[in-house]
Amino acid sequence: MRAIIKTLIGASVFSMAVQGGAFAQSELLEEARSYFKPIPHAVPSVKDNTITREKIDLGRQLFFDPRLSLSGLLSCNSCHNLGMGGDDNLETSIGHGWQKGPRNAPTVLNAVFNLAQFWDGRAEDLKEQAKGPVQAGVEMASTPERVEAVLNSMPGYTEQFSRAFPGEELPANFDNMAKAIEAYEATLITPASKFDLFLEGNENALNAQEKQGLQVFMDTGCAACHGGVNIGGEGYYPFGVVEKPGADILPVNDKGRFAVTQTAEEEYVFRASPLRNIDLTAPYFHSGKVWDLKQAVSIMASSQLGAELSEEEIDAITVFLKTLTGEQPSVEYPILPVRTNTTPLPDPSVMTAH
Repeated sequence: MRAIIKTLIGASVFSMAVQGGAFAQSELLEEARSYFKPIPHAVPSVKDNTITREKIDLGRQLFFDPRLSLSGLLSCNSCHNLGMGGDDNLETSIGHGWQKGPRNAPTVLNAVFNLAQFWDGRAEDLKEQAKGPVQAGVEMASTPERVEAVLNSMPGYTEQFSRAFPGEELPANFDNMAKAIEAYEATLITPASKFDLFLEGNENALNAQEKQGLQVFMDTGCAACHGGVNIGGEGYYPFGVVEKPGADILPVNDKGRFAVTQTAEEEYVFRASPLRNIDLTAPYFHSGKVWDLKQAVSIMASSQLGAELSEEEIDAITVFLKTLTGEQPSVEYPILPVRTNTTPLPDPSVMTAH
């Protein structure tokens, strides 16, 4: 019915009608609920990994422990800083030996709701993802064997692994490290954003411009890729459906999911970016080349949808996206287990510039 009315009266008049309340707010809410779901307030379950308090507490320590890296300098929190929206707010992350990573670091907040992890979806879940950066030469540059040697050298860790994974002969292992980190990361959710309050029935949670932005976001097709709980993260799409951005935004040597599937149709295909807390996580896109949220909206409108949005519509969408910032998780920096004489030392060459 709204689409029919919009066609009859014209988009500009329709926009004014929405802002002025000529249509029942409940219609907008009903339509929004067909695309989106609020962030739950309870910690979600994850596949093949029962979440317990012992695992969460252990995972918190591992998330902040730089000794899992070869340098002794980098932790999970280095690139996924929980004080800055769950990423490092850099174009691409800086890793071992000051190397620059190939892609912008995705936020870890609400990552548990994603279809898969990384921009190309090469990790099925958070426990698989946790193993990647630890071993990547451009990131933490360690090995499973070295990580296990570090963990088993500290009684503080071996005791906690025994409690978190009871009954196992050697619980302080690489797989269990990843499971513990996954359990902690599953708690890093951000409920109660203004938009969530709206979805839960508080129709006054959004102001007129934010509601206009929500309506344009749905009407123009943004919600087709950016829907669900995480407002994205649920599918893979080409970057540049209508018009490919320039090489400054879409580097020609990064072909996205093609590297995983080796399928020609998936060149320059990436997982749709989750938009939760997007106002906190600049710069944007896998290349990290765009620092302004309004500019990112404009690029997506033209490249993905071929839409010529007005300045008013782009502003409204941008304002709407800022309502996706939820309550940030309470972060308690852990006191880490004390090293012993058998704990592997950091690589002395780490300060060498590459």
